[in-house]
Amino acid sequence: MIEVEQVLVHEDVLKENFVCNLSKCKGICCVEGDSGAPLDHDEKAVLEEIYPKIKHLLNEKGIRAIEEQGVYVVDEDGDLTTPCVDKNKECAYVLFEGGITKCAIEKAYEQGIVDWQKPISCHLYPIRITKYPEFEVLNYDRWHICHDACTFGRELKVPVYSFLKGPLIRKYGEEWYKELESSVAAM
Repeated sequence: MIEVEQVLVHEDVLKENFVCNLSKCKGICCVEGDSGAPLDHDEKAVLEEIYPKIKHLLNEKGIRAIEEQGVYVVDEDGDLTTPCVDKNKECAYVLFEGGITKCAIEKAYEQGIVDWQKPISCHLYPIRITKYPEFEVLNYDRWHICHDACTFGRELKVPVYSFLKGPLIRKYGEEWYKELESSVAAM
């Protein structure tokens, strides 16, 4: 692990390769799993604010899930997450276009409807953040459904942290990312 400010970065984030390949996986990460996308506490208010603005992009099942459960939920593990359709199916915020699962929040962002791209946990995937009182740890989350992303990343020789440069800068800032790159170069 390397430390960048108060963030420990696991070596897999630096050495493993990854590039999402939607043409292969079809966005299944927004459908599979046993709960919705993890949320930071401050993202609750953002979801409450943007829901009316993005509702028209959602499908009926997603709207129903949000109307019944709320714009966010606390899952069985006590974690704050996005709601899911039928409690454990796709994220309520998905939309389907051309056989690919996409994020309605991100689509609204791209259209200039909202100024928030999507939950940071989604934007950072396959990095998962473990928070401690004094620091955070960035880990690479291996999931069998991302096999094609790993293969594509190896073909292109793109490490996880490089693939996620934009989301890492969104989370920690430009200077933090430059320090990460310097630390990797010094390894």
